[in-house]
Amino acid sequence: MSSVSSLSSGSVGQNVVLTQPASVVPGQTVSIRCKTSSDVSTYLSWYLQKSGEAPKLLIYSATTRQSGVSDRFTGSGSGTDFTLTIRGVEAEDSGVYYCQQGYSFPFTQ
Repeated sequence: MSSVSSLSSGSVGQNVVLTQPASVVPGQTVSIRCKTSSDVSTYLSWYLQKSGEAPKLLIYSATTRQSGVSDRFTGSGSGTDFTLTIRGVEAEDSGVYYCQQGYSFPFTQ
């Protein structure tokens, strides 16, 4: 079974910690956790950046899916703990996943 080898995560802003599975296999459910150092309520967004492309907004306000984003992507959490869940992960999901805390929109680095 092949792996989605380039699934990785990053963070935007300071004092954000992300955790993810060590390896990913197509078809499985993957959760990427974002933990902030202070309470940001639901002011958190998730982005996917593929090689050579601008970051794409997936989820904003912690749980709201951006128009056109597959329903395989789900955001949850509030306060300091947030999770991006990808159901039935596919090779096309490869890239760097970012969480962004605060009010900045769109993506700022």
